[in-house]
Order: sequence, then C-alpha cells, then structure tokens
Amino acid sequence: MKTKFLIVLYIIFAVALSQSCSKFEPVAPDEGEILDGPVEGLSFDQNRQFLAGDVAFNDEIFTSQTGLGSVFVATSCGSCHAGDGKGTPFTTLTRFGQIDTTGNQFLHLGGPQLQNRALPGFTPEQLPQGATFSKFTPPANTGLGFLELVSDADILAMADPTDANGDGISGVPNYNYLPSFIQPFTSAIPQGGKYIHRFGKKASAYNLLHQTVNAYNQDIGITSTFNPKDVYSGNNIDPEISDQTIHNVVFYLQTLKVPIQRNSNDAEVIKGKNLFTQIQCSSCHTPMLKTGVSNIAPLSNKIFFPYTDLLLHDMGSGLDDGYTEGSAMTYEWRTPPLWGLGLSPKSQGGEYFLMHDGRAKSIEEAIQLHSGEALQSKNNFNQLSQENKNALIKFLKSL
Repeated sequence: MKTKFLIVLYIIFAVALSQSCSKFEPVAPDEGEILDGPVEGLSFDQNRQFLAGDVAFNDEIFTSQTGLGSVFVATSCGSCHAGDGKGTPFTTLTRFGQIDTTGNQFLHLGGPQLQNRALPGFTPEQLPQGATFSKFTPPANTGLGFLELVSDADILAMADPTDANGDGISGVPNYNYLPSFIQPFTSAIPQGGKYIHRFGKKASAYNLLHQTVNAYNQDIGITSTFNPKDVYSGNNIDPEISDQTIHNVVFYLQTLKVPIQRNSNDAEVIKGKNLFTQIQCSSCHTPMLKTGVSNIAPLSNKIFFPYTDLLLHDMGSGLDDGYTEGSAMTYEWRTPPLWGLGLSPKSQGGEYFLMHDGRAKSIEEAIQLHSGEALQSKNNFNQLSQENKNALIKFLKSL
C-alpha cells in the first residue's frame, strides 16, 4: 500500500514539475513570423526526405576531411541562408568574368565565382585583372519549389520584349544552355537550343537541381557526379557528396513552405496593397502565379503570391555592374520575389540589406534605386503623400 502511495505521489510531483517548467519554455513563434518549415500535405516518406535535406542544408558543416575547398566561400549551405532567409554583407558572393552574351572569358581563372577563403596552405582567389564583377547577396529560400513549377508559357505570357502595350516595361526571360545533367521540363519552350532559366539574381540557373549543384561546387568547393570539377585545380575528381544528399537538399528546397503574409486584413495594409498596383509596381512584381502539375502533390496546380514575374528588366545605369550571366544584359536583373520581405531583418542581423548586392538599407532606399523600366513606378511613389507612402511600406513589410 505504501509503495502504491509513493508511486502516485511521484507521478503527481512529476506532473507538477513539468507544468511549472513549461512556464519558462519559450513560446513557439507564429508560423507567419518564420520562413522555414515544410509545405503542408507531405506524406510520411516525403517528410522524412524533407528532414534529411534540412539536416544536410542546415547542420552539415564541411571540413578539409569531408571535401571543403581547397578554396571556398562558405562551409555550409545554412551559413548563407540563416533560417532560410536572406544573407548579409558577410555572406555576399562575388561573381565575375562575363561582360556580354558571348560568355564568360575568365572560367580558366576561377570564374564565375570568387572563392575568397582558403584552407591553411592555400591562397584564396583574387579577382583577375580586367574582370568585371558584381556582388550577390544570398536570397531567401522559401517557396522556391512553387517558382520552379511556373510554366514557360506563363513566363512568356508576362514577357513584353518590344513593350507592345506601351507601359514602358519590357521584361524578357533569360535563355541559356542546359548543363548535361539537367533534363528540361516537359512543358519547356526552348529557343535556339536554349531554355528559360529562372533562379538567381540574373536568372542564370534553370531549376533547383542546377542551383544546388552550382552552390555546392562554387560556394563550398564540393564536387558531385553532376559537377566533378574541383574549383581549385580545375581537374575532375571523385565526388565529395552523394547523389542522394543532393536530391535530399533539392527536395528540401522544393518543399519549403511559402512565406505567410501577416496583417492582411489591416486597413492600412489593404490600402498599401491597392497603391502598389496603382503606381505600377505590380507590372514587374506580379502578385499571383500558379504552378503546373507536379509529382509532389502539395505543389501541384497551386495559386500562390510571390510578387515576381521571373523576368529580366532593365534597371538603369545605377544598377549596371558591368557583369552578366546567360543572355541577360549587364543592366538587367530578374525581378526578385517580394514575399518574405518583411521578415528579412530576422536573418540580416535586425537590418535590411536589399537589392542584388545588399546596398539598400531600407525598403524606401531600395525603391529609390529603381530606374530604367522601373523609373515611372519610382516617380509615382515619390509623388505619394507621406501617409500613402507609409501605407505602401506597411503593406510590403506584411509580405
């Protein structure tokens, strides 16, 4: 009897202790306040692959024993994309060597990416004399699987290379050749053997496999069966990462959830959203897109709101870095998605580092750097009353 009493007493004590300790546990963040996490509706096996990709992306830190370098930019994927958000000036990449559509003339000298760090005993790369270059701040990762599934037909429907409608905006896709390890989408619409690319500041990567393989190789110096070229020696070497890990990371990126808009019913946010359209920001930052058919059911035939047209636009001489990729001009940049914009400071040390190279320290400053095809929208913004400007900025921060 005494033993039973002691057991009951122990259970009561354990429950009480658990409840008291729970008061000191941090409150779980609201889903709208974080960027990472899987899309809803994955199967058990898909969730398991998502978690495997999450570990490879965020937890695996490479060393010289596991293939790092000999020259590199980062030691892990997650170090450039904290919480799957934007990077900072400390993680900004340097791309160099191409000045026009004839291709990169500095590939034999380390192009297209500068590996600015090195293992002991090795020398980091230096920019070759005469090479133009640009700084690229790492983008947020969320929702990429949805963007991958926008059809070529839909992208071309948003393009207007001759400005036929006379609105001053003439977005074009970036056409480029595919690497040998990439199979084009069944719905692809090629042009002269080239295919529409959509990822990266200049839309230079075709899909998330292309982007992932390039990142492992150029950012961390990791070879794979897809790209066995060692960035230091220039020779082909044995793979330093498995195909399965590559596929897990690709699946992780494909199935990250879309950013959730906050305060969407707020009157000022609604007002700002209407102003966004009125001053023609939505001409490039297209609010709504849709996916095609996917073998990942939660991504298939979905409407989503990324605020991009995935096209290249002339952004004016102030943003012309003299460097390009693919068929893009030096002054052309792919419209960046605006979803998740309001959460950018969470991964950027509490500050904003916007535009392709992080030079804008606020949303207002980013708007002022718009020119070229975006000049009229910028002028329209500048003509708004301060009250309306505040509403527009509040809307953008809600994304």
